[in-house]
Amino acid sequence: MAERDGAQPGRSDLELLRAHAAGDRDAFTELFRRHRDRLWAVALRTIGDREEAADALQDAMLSAHRAAARFRGDSAVTTWLHRIVVNACLDRIRRRQTHATVPLPDGVHTDGEPGRHTGGPEPAAPAHDHDTALVVRQALAALPAEQRAALVLVDVQGYPVAEVAAMLGVAEGTVKSRCARGRARLAVLLGHLRTGADAPAADVPRLTSGNRRRPEGVGSSSGASRQAVSQEEP
Repeated sequence: MAERDGAQPGRSDLELLRAHAAGDRDAFTELFRRHRDRLWAVALRTIGDREEAADALQDAMLSAHRAAARFRGDSAVTTWLHRIVVNACLDRIRRRQTHATVPLPDGVHTDGEPGRHTGGPEPAAPAHDHDTALVVRQALAALPAEQRAALVLVDVQGYPVAEVAAMLGVAEGTVKSRCARGRARLAVLLGHLRTGADAPAADVPRLTSGNRRRPEGVGSSSGASRQAVSQEEP
């Protein structure tokens, strides 16, 4: 893999992890620095709150730091790190689910089948990208934790389905199913971002031009919901 500036070009992720387990005090710091940005992005988009995401990432890295000697090499080190981060986020999401509700756009409710609408007036599209980003974050937060994690990894971060399955410890078909269900739900929650019922995905405002992996197709979805999520900047 390409190393970041300042990385030790002679040592792979696995070599750094093994060096850490053998007592190298700098190896884990270098490993974390190498993957910090992507791990932070996954934590932030999965959990939806900067303070909680920072705590989850810290918990995850402490776990990885302590468990390094038990790494068996069944997957890439980066896959292993992502799995620990996602699990830390999911644990926090489950713990807080009973303590808060997420405000959703007017006319949308969460107690029925995907696609149902209360019949109230469809809200106007937000005037600014900041408002749209907030709505996207709220919609993501309304998804079940497992669907949210799958969508973040596949549609936002652009990891292949097979790699996400390894990160989450589930079958590839499960990842595809979670993504499909999540996209169907987001199509309802984010439908008001379109300018009309038949508006193409391009009508959803572009919120960021940041680089990400090219997502692997995993079945049908709403173009608007996928583009809004993949371009949402936490």
